[in-house]
Parts: sequence; C-alpha cells; structure tokens
Amino acid sequence: MQHRVGDMDEKADFDPSQDPQVERIISKLAYSPSTSDDEQVASLFPGFRFDVRLVAGITPIEKDGPLDFFVDRPKGMRGWIVNLTVDGTGQVFEGDQEFTVGPGDLLLFPPEAAHFYGRAQGAEKWWHRWIYFQPRAFWKPWLDWGTRIDGVHLLRHRDEGKFSELFRLFVEVEGWSQRHDALSLDLAFNRLEHILLSCARLARDARNSPEVVDERVLAACAMISKDLARPIGVREVADHVCLSPSRLSSLFRKYMGTGVVQWRDAQRVQYAMQLLRISGVPIKSLSQMVGYDDPLYFSRVFRRHTGMSPRHFRERHTEILPLQQGEADVNETI
Repeated sequence: MQHRVGDMDEKADFDPSQDPQVERIISKLAYSPSTSDDEQVASLFPGFRFDVRLVAGITPIEKDGPLDFFVDRPKGMRGWIVNLTVDGTGQVFEGDQEFTVGPGDLLLFPPEAAHFYGRAQGAEKWWHRWIYFQPRAFWKPWLDWGTRIDGVHLLRHRDEGKFSELFRLFVEVEGWSQRHDALSLDLAFNRLEHILLSCARLARDARNSPEVVDERVLAACAMISKDLARPIGVREVADHVCLSPSRLSSLFRKYMGTGVVQWRDAQRVQYAMQLLRISGVPIKSLSQMVGYDDPLYFSRVFRRHTGMSPRHFRERHTEILPLQQGEADVNETI
C-alpha cells in the first residue's frame, strides 16, 4: 500500500521532469529508506493516515528504489484521489483491466474504488503528482470524466500547454495545503477546483457531447445556498422552480448525483467546516448557524459526511480556542 508527499514551486516555465521536490524526497529516502516521521515522505508508505483535509504531493518511483512497489487497496479510500503522471510510465490494475499511463495522463479514484498501481514493467521510473481530497458538494458534476476502468476514471491528454498548466496547479495545491492556516487551505481548494473544472472540460470535449445542467436544478441549488440556516423543504424548493417534488428530485439526482436534502446537508457541512476552521464559535451555536436546532443531530450529520465529530475536526484544523467539552471523538484511520 502506497501513498504521497508535498511542496510548491511557482515558476511559470517549470519543467516537470526537473521537479526539485523529487530530488529532496529521493535524498531523504536514500538516508532512511523506510516509513519516516518526516511529513515529506511519511505519506508515501503503507499505514499513513489520511484525514478530511486536503493532502497533496509527488511520488517519484524509480526502478528498484524504496518506492518501487504496487499500491494495493482493494477497498479504496474514503476520499478521492486525482493523479497526474509527470514522467515515466505507470501501470494500473492487472489482467484484463490492466492499462498504462504516461506523462499528461490523469486518473481519478472515487471513494471505495479499488487501488492497484505502480511502476510499469520495463519502465525506469514513474513520477506522479497526486491530491487526496474530500470534494465540496457542488463539485459533483465535475467528478464524472466518462471513461472508467474498474471504477477508476481515466483522462488521456497529451497537449503540452495544458499539461504544463495542470502541473503548475498540482504544485500550487501542494504548496498551499502545507501551510495549514484556513485561508491557505481555501487557496489550495481553489487551485484544486481549477484542476477539476479543467479536467471536466477536457473529458467533455473528448466525449464531444457536452451536457448542460438543467437551469431549474441550478435555480434550486441557488435557492438552497442563499440561506443555508433557513428550514426549507423539497416542496418549497420545487414550487420555487415550478416543478413537482418528485420531478425535482429526479432531475436533481440526474445532474447532481444525490438527493435535494442530501445536497443541502453537504452544503451545510461545508459551511460548518469553514466556520470551525476560522472561528471559535461554540458548536451548539454553530449548529444553529448552519440550520440545525439540535446540536446532536448536527454532529451526526457532520460525522456522516466527514467521518469525525465537529469537535475533532476543529481540533485537527484550527488553533483558535479551546475545544468544547462533552462531545464524542473519533480515531479516524483509512
């Protein structure tokens, strides 16, 4: 089982094959070719724990090097992983489903999709940049690239200009994500959003069949997002966009991949995550700010979406105020 690493270089004309981050990682691995407490290399080895925050880096696999093994996660992970091959050739899966990826190719692993990948036989190396993330609710339409192999999305794109642009964005995501403060994390998510939008557009162009989200679904999303704290039912939203509740629910699932209430809850959780990172508002008050009168129910919804309690999330992602007492904690492992 393998994982990942991080750093940022902001040169516009950066050559991916000369990434200085690779040299730093290889030097550290040469000094201690095993799992390390060093954040730059710990994520590249089995057993590294990923939480809900975005994590990014580069894995420079060299033939016969300490990272030259296949990642094998039959049950996948809780979050998503987007992967850009920088140099060399990688192999994904075995047998009938086996395929290889080269520079410019992108992979997108949804939650619970099986992971089995490593350096392709006969290749001297496989360097790939990666981002592990929990998507924001409104990203759903951008996470279907069309081409799937055993649940994994594949996007082949060898345009040099687009490759360089995506590479720079991957580097910037990594750099901002390592700074740990709330605004830097938002900047990292901003760059990731750019990556996913670009990939969705490339996938659409490759299919040559653009699909436009129904305007009534977009209007429903706008109504819900305008005031997340206000109690609102599916019927009220449906009346607002001149649809029956059943028709709205059907269209919503078609274009957003989830139900109206589930999408609203995901939006509320995203808002709550932001408030937890940047404020010391007591969780009881915060639950009301995002639309839940019952703090215990809010905590259950939050845990269902993130895998941890609001208290534990705040503990991991902010240094603002002492945490509220009396809330259950979770020891999350992936």
